[in-house]
Amino acid sequence: MALSSSELQSKLMGAANILRGQIDSADYKNYILSMLFLKRLSDRFDEEVEDAIAANVPADVAKSDRDEHEFFVPDDCKWDALLSGAMNLGERLNYASGKIEEFNSPKLDQILTSTNWYDESKLGSPANSDGIIRRMFNLFGDLNLRDDNLRSDDSSAPSTNVLGDAYEYLIREFADGAGKKGGEFYTPRSVVNLIVRVVKPSEGMRICDPTAGSAGMLIHTAEYVRRSGGNATNLILEGQERNLGTLGIGKMNLLLHGLRDYRLVGGDIITDPQLLDSYGKLQSYDRVIANPPFSESDWGYEFAPSDPYARFTQFGVVPPRTRGDLAFLQHMLAITKRDGMVGVVMPLGILFRGGAEGTIRRGMLEGDLFEAVIGLTDNLFQNAAIPVAICVFNKSKPLERRGKVLFIDADQEGFYRAGRARNYLDDEHIERIVGAYDGFADIERFAHVADMSEIADNDYNLNINRYVDTSEPVDVMSVEDALFALRESENRRDEAAAKMDALLAEIGYARG
Repeated sequence: MALSSSELQSKLMGAANILRGQIDSADYKNYILSMLFLKRLSDRFDEEVEDAIAANVPADVAKSDRDEHEFFVPDDCKWDALLSGAMNLGERLNYASGKIEEFNSPKLDQILTSTNWYDESKLGSPANSDGIIRRMFNLFGDLNLRDDNLRSDDSSAPSTNVLGDAYEYLIREFADGAGKKGGEFYTPRSVVNLIVRVVKPSEGMRICDPTAGSAGMLIHTAEYVRRSGGNATNLILEGQERNLGTLGIGKMNLLLHGLRDYRLVGGDIITDPQLLDSYGKLQSYDRVIANPPFSESDWGYEFAPSDPYARFTQFGVVPPRTRGDLAFLQHMLAITKRDGMVGVVMPLGILFRGGAEGTIRRGMLEGDLFEAVIGLTDNLFQNAAIPVAICVFNKSKPLERRGKVLFIDADQEGFYRAGRARNYLDDEHIERIVGAYDGFADIERFAHVADMSEIADNDYNLNINRYVDTSEPVDVMSVEDALFALRESENRRDEAAAKMDALLAEIGYARG
């Protein structure tokens, strides 16, 4: 019977229980996902050997010829060989991780070796770590992670999506447990889906997430293209991530979702952009999607004026020293093609703050780059309890949208689901927001299309409540209706007074 997502998820959380009390929950993912990936590589290698032998390839060739395998696993790095060890399991795992990466460079670079199985500061003494690793080996040992045992509910999807979906489940669980730190590698799927559905990537495009995290945005871009009838393998997916541990998770995530044609690199996109073309220039993209760090105080201010790619001075000033939001945004615009689009999560402050940010924002508006500002509710993200906005930039707006910006206020009842600790965007909310974006028209108390003269009158302030009035309408009486109501009130008063006089007269009292 094929392995289901729920069964696999249960195993993953069982591994978390083994680690609980040993290490910080924010580090669970590295150990569990690395071991899961090792098991997957080993099972798939054995399956490929059997398939090759069934196709009349000699057994020794099937086992030793790298061309017979997508990823080659040396004999002493296979699951059974690792499991047979009695001691020093951490050292054995580190050795196997490095050797597998070496045999499969550059595709597996920094995926497995970013996890240190011999780290006494996390797993304790060698004897203690051996016990933990042995329990994890036993837990994962009966998992069959071959392709023929992985089946998605969606028959059109790659079988590895069962593994990929369970993998994302684990990432999501750890993001919830890691608090603010979790936001560094996970963006809620609903927010990702909203961005992807707005920018509408299609087959053949080159897509970038410059702050890739665990690569969820790139994965869901591919899923959107597949659901839209396109061939997701004809996408070029690229990204950069400065946290090398998270970089490894992103690479694993892409591979386990069956996505092979990707380029995910390490480094800081501000001071060390690595995604360059064959001429040494910044690679350009059809779509750029991202959830960059919010209001980072150490973003590279000193570097910005001398940036060799001139990303941060085109509007005459650089972003402020203590807030790097617009620096990330300027990088995204710099790598977007002339007919490309950007969909990015931003704190609301970039819409209205003055100083250098106000100057840059005005420059972007006068360049007609803003297409839409979509306000979302608070508590959607682990790393931001504040409300946020999805900002959409389009370097080649349709004629009817030029010189205009659409404002959507989804930070109100009916456009999110309130939870106990978090708020959520459901499919129905995403549908309404995407419908408003596609329609690009005024919707009472929800959306407004502002032209540049209106925005200029607001001093280039893009605060959404300046453009979308969500207050409850108040009925205002006409003068005639007010006079009529006054007369009716006076008549009722006179009638009440007459009744009171009559009652008093009956009991012998009369008003003077």
